[in-house]
Amino acid sequence: MSEKILPDSSPEAWGRVSERMEGQQWPTHALYVVATPIGNLGDLSLRAWHALNRADVIAAEDTRASRNLLEAWGIGTPLMAAHRHNEMSAAADIVSRIQSGQRVALVSDAGSPAVSDPGGLVVQAVRNAGMRVIPLPGASALITALMATGVTTDASPGFVFAGFAPTKSTARQRWFRQWTQLPAATVFYEAPHRIVASASDALAVLGPSRAVTFARELTKRFEELATMPLADAAAWLVADPHREQGEYVVIIHPQALMQTEELDVEESASVDAWLDALLETMSVRDVARIAAKATGQPRDALYARALARKAQRE
Repeated sequence: MSEKILPDSSPEAWGRVSERMEGQQWPTHALYVVATPIGNLGDLSLRAWHALNRADVIAAEDTRASRNLLEAWGIGTPLMAAHRHNEMSAAADIVSRIQSGQRVALVSDAGSPAVSDPGGLVVQAVRNAGMRVIPLPGASALITALMATGVTTDASPGFVFAGFAPTKSTARQRWFRQWTQLPAATVFYEAPHRIVASASDALAVLGPSRAVTFARELTKRFEELATMPLADAAAWLVADPHREQGEYVVIIHPQALMQTEELDVEESASVDAWLDALLETMSVRDVARIAAKATGQPRDALYARALARKAQRE
């Protein structure tokens, strides 16, 4: 059953906002770096739609994938290819176009260009030529996963984005050791056919109690997010054959307690006792807040520890 949520005046409202977009400045001699939907077509912004319509050409990672988006939104701007195999030559062409007065829009298959996607070399070339680069924010798998996980807070907003994990096990384990040393969440992308092997390598390096979040099919119909100890990751991944589909965003949660504030065995048992008792009736957030007052330990560290213990119990 569908539910009508738009007021009768919504077309007028969209028209008013679109008129305001019309009145904004849309400089020529510029590269527009445009974020596009990561799955849900509705996530294209109205400003992005205007920019793509106004561009003289759209430089796309995959012209076939981008053509589907443009057709869905009624955008007729011509396309040119700018992918990792031709990025240097495409960058030279784009610089020449911009110098001649064109507006060029840069898009990737999904999400934000130049963020673990082609486009960075194009941006560098345009900037080095002294031309203007205008970023248009929008959908990002990385940010979407963090928003739904709660691993970052206003008090502890830090995270590390490591891009794609290496494809070989030895290199991947070395990579995990390198990237997970900081007291912050480590976020990376992984292909579905390597996700089980990647989780096994993380387990070997980080141990069974380290919390991990898997996010797949973000913004799509079968979107799935799950947090658990690494000990349970492999079993969860193979429990449903659909989990072999769709690119993953993986978040390795920070260590439960900072290395400079490690607890001895007795203190650790006391803290865990507090957490286990409070988890029976409270949310993880409230447990962390109260346990921090009772134990004097950092709230964010206790939050991660409580999250891991809750996952172990479920």
